[in-house]
Amino acid sequence: MATYIHQRNPNDSTIDNQIKTLEKVPGVCIFIDLINSTADKYRDDENTWIKKVNNTFNFISVLNHFPDFVVKGIGDEMMLYLPDKVLGKEEAFSNYISLLSEIHATMDTLIHHPLKDLFYECKVGIHYCTEVYNITFFEGVNDYYGKDIDSSARLMTKAKGNRIVMSETFYKKSLHDLHNSNIVFSDSVLKDISKTYIEDFKGVPEPFEYRVLQIL
Repeated sequence: MATYIHQRNPNDSTIDNQIKTLEKVPGVCIFIDLINSTADKYRDDENTWIKKVNNTFNFISVLNHFPDFVVKGIGDEMMLYLPDKVLGKEEAFSNYISLLSEIHATMDTLIHHPLKDLFYECKVGIHYCTEVYNITFFEGVNDYYGKDIDSSARLMTKAKGNRIVMSETFYKKSLHDLHNSNIVFSDSVLKDISKTYIEDFKGVPEPFEYRVLQIL
């Protein structure tokens, strides 16, 4: 559970002591946003969008495997943070390339599903993080903060419909896993990856490298 940060007295040293004992939690930050759900709210008087949101979130398998690590939800966008120690224990997603492959397969199925009225398509941003802390400012809530979480959110500005945007850091982690597997690059989900793009994100002092995986 996250370390609860709360002190009404700004001069109390309790928080300072808590900060000194915090340990970084490396892992994968994933943002998932549903496409066209906002527009549906305005043109749908019977609120059938609620059912479609429910169906879509239930269909995304990675959310079902890690329900305790869905830590933020804003509208129809959610953030999932998977610490390395958690990912390594999950049989279905034991490494980064298997995690990426599953997300890609899920999105591909949503795009080509014959019953279009049941689901929303989505866009995804993924970043491998090292500068993250398991802290919360609200009692009883699990959450993660740190500059890599902010970078992950900035990365989502490059996400578009049916697209996975991943940091160069996450790409290299996935590529390393691929080299250690029995799968050749041309048969993997990475075969359609883009070149490296570089962006100056607001508030991020260093240029940020990322790649795009468009699902057709």
